Amino acid sequence: MIEHMETIDEFLAHRTADVERAVREAAATEIMPRFRQLAAHEIDVKSGPHDLVTDADRKAEEYLTGVLGKLLPGSVVVGEEAVHADPATYEALRGDAPVWIVDPVDGTRQFVHGDPGFCTLVALARHGVVLASWTYAPVHDQLAVAVRGRGARLDGERLLAGAPAPGRDLEVATSHPDYTTDDQKRALLGLRTEGVRPRPCGSAGLEYLAVARGELDAVAFSWEAAWDHAAGLLLVEEAGGAHLTLAGAPFRITGGNTLPFTAARDEATARRVLDLLASGA
Repeated sequence: MIEHMETIDEFLAHRTADVERAVREAAATEIMPRFRQLAAHEIDVKSGPHDLVTDADRKAEEYLTGVLGKLLPGSVVVGEEAVHADPATYEALRGDAPVWIVDPVDGTRQFVHGDPGFCTLVALARHGVVLASWTYAPVHDQLAVAVRGRGARLDGERLLAGAPAPGRDLEVATSHPDYTTDDQKRALLGLRTEGVRPRPCGSAGLEYLAVARGELDAVAFSWEAAWDHAAGLLLVEEAGGAHLTLAGAPFRITGGNTLPFTAARDEATARRVLDLLASGA
């Protein structure tokens, strides 16, 4: 068991390259060989027709679970597919051990359809605080890394989200209607107003990266799964952005958030989007 935060700090100071290597190798060995090569028997449906899982998801998560646990002794892994098999696994987010949060293929629907808009997401958290994250888009070989208090980088270059240009419409990626309750749909309708251009989101991880790069002004999402959000939220934070739930508090990866929530290029934009969501709620 890791007993002191200093130990994790030392790990992040000296071993992030090992995590980067593991993420790249998982994609190279388990994901990319199956991209546009999936057979019908390698694709399954989970909760509904839009909630897919493939052999690439399962095998990449197995690979990362094995490697990451060895890199940081005493840590545990919360992966999307493992939680689907055993929901109790999610409780590790609230425990004392450092937790690796893994989404092996974020954007599985895109992956299945041969669309390059997917990525692999890994985050390291403890006591509900995300300490580091890795967002890898394997088709484009782009890797974004964020470490709390040390900034965010894409392929080694510092990411700065900046602020939207005055007078320009806000571009906001939103939850797909299939994944929203009636109350959340009403809140999201608040974004359908002059000066805002909402659109359905693709891979959550890539949308967060677009916010961190200043290419997208904000996201407005209505679900809590930590594997979709942990990596991207830290990436946005370390690029200078902010995130807020409908209750006005930052998003918590441990759950219990008032939804929808937003992550944006800067705090002013986050509050503007939040006000619009509240007006629709």
